[in-house]
Amino acid sequence: MYDESVFTAILFGIVVFFLLEKSLWRHCHERECPVHTFAYLNLFGDGIHNFVDGVIIAASYLSPPTPNIPLGVAATWAVISHELPQEIGDFGILVYGGFSRTKALFYNFLTAITAIVGAAFTYFFSAYIPSSAYLLAFAAGSFIYIATTDLIPELHKERSPARSVAQFVLLSLGIVFMWALKFVAG
Repeated sequence: MYDESVFTAILFGIVVFFLLEKSLWRHCHERECPVHTFAYLNLFGDGIHNFVDGVIIAASYLSPPTPNIPLGVAATWAVISHELPQEIGDFGILVYGGFSRTKALFYNFLTAITAIVGAAFTYFFSAYIPSSAYLLAFAAGSFIYIATTDLIPELHKERSPARSVAQFVLLSLGIVFMWALKFVAG
């Protein structure tokens, strides 16, 4: 089902991240930063994404009949199932973007904490929160922007046939894994 407002939220995420990258690039270019701007954008987008995950988990427990333990457990399991591979990918992006492994792990952990903040926010302000679909769509737009403007072009720089095949295999496995999660979680 097509929802124009969710599509608009995705586009808004893409535009906001375009503007963020333009401002970070100028700022970073002037100082010759050792960390690529897409690494900072990834942290920002992941923080929003994890915040929304926390909102979804808390909202599922707060759904009628409150507390809705079965729905809450299912939502928690679904979030954990997609977060583990995503956070491993985010760690790789941060290291590739110029962070040391220690800093990448630390900053990745900080973005993960936003899920707890999102859950607490939802618990205390559930009557005032709009549909989380818009927040998720905005976060999706941010990741679409990062993938299309920064990560995929970097993958195309690889000239080794063996590494190119490995990239394709890993990309395909990621798609299959996401598709499989649809059936496991749904």
